[in-house]
Amino acid sequence: GGEQVIKSPVELPDASRLARVEEPWVKVDIITPTNFIGGILALASEKRGIYQNTEYLGAGDGSRAILRFEMPLAAILVDFYDKLKSASSGYASMNYELLGYRESDIVRLEILVAEAPVEALFTLVPREEAYRAGRAIVESLKESVPRQQFEIKLQARVGGKVIAAERIAPFRKDVLAKMSGGDWTRKQKLLEKQKKGKRRMESGGQVEIPTEAYLAVLKKSR
Repeated sequence: GGEQVIKSPVELPDASRLARVEEPWVKVDIITPTNFIGGILALASEKRGIYQNTEYLGAGDGSRAILRFEMPLAAILVDFYDKLKSASSGYASMNYELLGYRESDIVRLEILVAEAPVEALFTLVPREEAYRAGRAIVESLKESVPRQQFEIKLQARVGGKVIAAERIAPFRKDVLAKMSGGDWTRKQKLLEKQKKGKRRMESGGQVEIPTEAYLAVLKKSR
């Protein structure tokens, strides 16, 4: 029994050992010109925001409003402010304060590259958003991880089960390029040697993940 403060996704215990998971929530006040209210309401809903009320400040074309929401802290930490500025053409501003902790159905989304877990890419997400986030992450990695001479499997996993996957096809080295005509048996041996080499690389290959991929993954998971 007892409580455990989780500072990293890796620290989240197995589901069988959890009674419940709580996450911090915040009160968010957004001040915006009234003509941007619709877009901001949609953004807040996308980020699991719970609408509270609207307070109008003045009237006419230049009128503004304060939109109040309660939201998970995790939902506003990464790209919420950038999206808010985009939704309001740069005019909206926001502030928030901590409300406390609330029970949430949170799971650890694990990312595997070439069948090896990459802990730096693990993240905590609401269970109902795990597939969407996992699919977005493996698709993002497919665009940013360089091809190798062996196939790279990209997988998103929750509770030991793969929920989304992509693959990066290998580039093929033409081992016969410098051979013209000649001994077919030798060509077969070269091709078989190439296949064995690729299998060795695939089983023990380490894939370097570009730095920019990490930030892209962070945004895709929210």
